[in-house]
Amino acid sequence: MVSELRQIKIGLISLGCNKNLVDSEVMLGLLEGEGYSFVTDPAEADVIIVNTCGFIEEAKKEAIETIIAMGAYKEQGRCRSLIVTGCLVQRYADELARELPEIDALLGTGDFHRIVPVVEQTLAGKQCRFTGPPRARFPGQWPRLLSQAGPSAYLKIADGCDNHCSYCVIPRLRGPLQSRTQEDIVEEARALAQLGIKEVVLVAQDTTRYGEDLYGKPALPELLRRLARIEGISWIRLLYCYPTRISPQLIQVMKEEPKVLNYVDIPLQHVSPRVLARMHRKQTKEEIRALIEGLRAEIPDITIRTNFIVGFPGETEAEFTELLDFIGEVRFDRAGFFVYSREEGTPAAAYPDQVPEKVKRSRYKAAMKLQRSISAEKNREWLGKELDVLVEGKGPEAGLMVGRSYRDAPEIDGQVYVAAPEAAWGRIVRVRITGADEYDLRGEIRGELGQ
Repeated sequence: MVSELRQIKIGLISLGCNKNLVDSEVMLGLLEGEGYSFVTDPAEADVIIVNTCGFIEEAKKEAIETIIAMGAYKEQGRCRSLIVTGCLVQRYADELARELPEIDALLGTGDFHRIVPVVEQTLAGKQCRFTGPPRARFPGQWPRLLSQAGPSAYLKIADGCDNHCSYCVIPRLRGPLQSRTQEDIVEEARALAQLGIKEVVLVAQDTTRYGEDLYGKPALPELLRRLARIEGISWIRLLYCYPTRISPQLIQVMKEEPKVLNYVDIPLQHVSPRVLARMHRKQTKEEIRALIEGLRAEIPDITIRTNFIVGFPGETEAEFTELLDFIGEVRFDRAGFFVYSREEGTPAAAYPDQVPEKVKRSRYKAAMKLQRSISAEKNREWLGKELDVLVEGKGPEAGLMVGRSYRDAPEIDGQVYVAAPEAAWGRIVRVRITGADEYDLRGEIRGELGQ
């Protein structure tokens, strides 16, 4: 018999990265297993959960603003319990407890699995706090309730990080590398396929280190081959690859396995030797250039995404120009840029030569302008050509659907607008490209609807 507690309505807001989203979906799965129901309008929620990011200053501000806004529903709505989880809690639990008394429970990154008893305790009027060591837990299969409708899902293969870059707080927030077993990952991928998922997007803090802690060596190539055998999964996308760990074996798998997309995300952060050394990044400019050239030689149609930090402490105008020159030379298919965020407790925060905020913002705008022009040029190269597109939803106009090609990761890259019937939803269709702008493409279906 469903207890009175199970009539409680829960609203969950997930902030930050896709890895955080997976944690949110696990919490939803745990709660669903106990019979709780969910709402999207916080005004209708008895319990509001905010899963926070605490990576950089902008993310912290967003998290605090969201917590305060959700706390207002304890006065204006029906909210009886406000629970805050995730990276911000792991980093600032004492401050949150002191400054935001409207919070009823705090759960760190290693404790979100406690969500069911914490909901029950807070509804009973108790305050809770669990902020143990930030170590991931992978005890077999967590239940998981997908929060985003569509034929694509993230698949977390590991958590934590051992790289210790000088600007980054992730090892403090997520702990050391901890990989899931291949068997658990394959089992979850099969379950996703049974739900109709066509694309799995592999995520971790550093996917190229997957398996080092379990198997004594990187095991990503082997894992990819096992995932490629799963019926129903059509695309396997790889994010967050550390540049010095993209091995010949990994490249070979990408060449040989049709389901493993010719797309790779390689956060480079910079190319200046002095800046890279101060970042505690192990690659050199020459190694970066050789890696990009090698990938393009082995896989000519590969799409390469990267990220860079501008305004890192001590970055001179000449070093920033060096970065722009390199971007203009290499012409990355996709590139994102972050303004350096001075995060307390990191080595870089103590560097005395911090770059003024105005200069950082100016460099960010210049880098974005350059990449926009490169992206527009690369998109125009697809005019008249054909791409497979995974159709994900309705477009902005009647008769248009929207999807992504192998060139586009969810949420961070462009989209393809397709003249197609609604029956194309969830299918991979062949599209002839008829229009292009800076980030998105437009096209029409060629032939019959695909799988």
